[in-house]
Amino acid sequence: MAAEYKTDAQKKRFYRTSDWNNLRQQALVRDNYECQQCKREGKVHVDSIKVQGERKSVELNVHHKYEIEHYPKLALVLDNLETLCLQCHNKMHDRVFGATKQKKWDDERW
Repeated sequence: MAAEYKTDAQKKRFYRTSDWNNLRQQALVRDNYECQQCKREGKVHVDSIKVQGERKSVELNVHHKYEIEHYPKLALVLDNLETLCLQCHNKMHDRVFGATKQKKWDDERW
């Protein structure tokens, strides 16, 4: 039986494994440390550079195209991963902050 990743604790445990960290690194190298969604849109968003003595800012995430909660067998499959910047990753998961929701209808109320 495949591992389950239904709870936050199960997901946290998975994302702390060396298997995940190694595969994540492979995805970043394969994608040249660039956001693949920005690239599709003709933009460039690359990873931040580590400055000595400062904490490196997080610019990129490695995203599961098919989420591990629903597709646990694809959790450690490189072809199921793509590098995304934080903004694109949040959009993929409908976590858009500060934006106002688009009205469904543009009609007058009467």
